[in-house]
Amino acid sequence: LCVPSLSPQISSKRSSSFKRAIANGQRALPRDVLLDETGLGIYKRFVRYVAYEILPCEMDRRWYFYQHRTCPPPVFMAAVTLTQIIVFLCYGARLNKWVLQTYHPEYMKSPLVYHPGHRARAWRFLTYMFMHVGLEQLGFNALLQLMIGVPLEMVHGILRISFLYLAGVLAGSLTVSITDMRAPLVGGSGGVYALCSAHLANVVMVSQGTR
Repeated sequence: LCVPSLSPQISSKRSSSFKRAIANGQRALPRDVLLDETGLGIYKRFVRYVAYEILPCEMDRRWYFYQHRTCPPPVFMAAVTLTQIIVFLCYGARLNKWVLQTYHPEYMKSPLVYHPGHRARAWRFLTYMFMHVGLEQLGFNALLQLMIGVPLEMVHGILRISFLYLAGVLAGSLTVSITDMRAPLVGGSGGVYALCSAHLANVVMVSQGTR
């Protein structure tokens, strides 16, 4: 199947009203390249960075830059990361152990940890993402969630990114339940891998759009 050969057929099926809306939208946007914008504040510079990082073509970037609104804010990834940090600090203070907490028997009795032997407790398939082995795992996941997840959420919205992240978390627990019936599972790495995969797809789209 040749994808380029379908482009004329697809474009020919667009209604005249749709074509006029696209044309009007293009005329309404400033023609200047975003990189030439001057006098921008810190937040607007960040929005411009997100536009160039996520969107594949200049028209999409300009549309997003000029139409972007701060409401609703990208709160999902920030809320997940903050909850993970709070849970880690609570267990660290309670157990007086900040590294390799999974070696502590009381830690493994937590109702949040996923274990294949507790599959009847369905919430564990997702809540294990709030638990972490130590500072290294927590720091790595939190860094990627904020650096990759927040820009993706700004462009694609909270619903898509939350579904993507939770699907990655669920895929991790389901995989462990099949491959290793004895291993407990903690950490939000499954969701982080899903975000990285989505970001890789954006990188490919952006690189193709700049050719």
